Amino acid sequence: MRHGYTNSTVGDGALVVKCYEGPEAEVRLRTESRFLRRLRGRLPVPRIHKITPTSVTTRFVPGEHGQDLLDDGRAAEVLAACGRALARIHRLGIVHGDYGPQNMLFDPETYEPVAILDWEWAHPGPPVEDLSWCEWIVRTHHPEHVALLPRFFDAYREEGGLDVPAWDARHAAMLARCRDLLDFTARWEPGGGGEKLWRDRLDTTTAWLGG
Repeated sequence: MRHGYTNSTVGDGALVVKCYEGPEAEVRLRTESRFLRRLRGRLPVPRIHKITPTSVTTRFVPGEHGQDLLDDGRAAEVLAACGRALARIHRLGIVHGDYGPQNMLFDPETYEPVAILDWEWAHPGPPVEDLSWCEWIVRTHHPEHVALLPRFFDAYREEGGLDVPAWDARHAAMLARCRDLLDFTARWEPGGGGEKLWRDRLDTTTAWLGG
């Protein structure tokens, strides 16, 4: 996977092995394995093949990566599908913790999710965490598609009958998550490149003026 940063993930077309890196790696491994088991049959998640003290191996799921589809001009379809899938997650009382097209695989013909990946940060919590982070991913990595974010929010509302918090609440949640990741990288490698990256991202996110 080209889009990960707290893990090392490799696959051979049949299996995918994810090794966890950084602080609390064992906790995140246990979290991911627990949620993959819990959600199997309820949401599109990979099937677990094997768990070791340092890795989770899952069955390979064929599909197109969400961020690649955004780059290929399918942002409207992908963002709407992200909104519908997120409503399903939140109806189960779960916060994914790193939600967005960067952690989803899609059917290349229907653009519906075939796998929601990377559950290592999952936890009970307020839905604004996932809504704001998906928005942050688009604003940060795909700013050309910011105008299509209403597709994401509208699909979320329509699928689940759920509210979307106002900009101030979403912005505050983005900043909180950036601070969490800044702390994570500072504990992992004090003064390193990751800490600088998240300090810069926090500054950039702080300067955003509105949705």
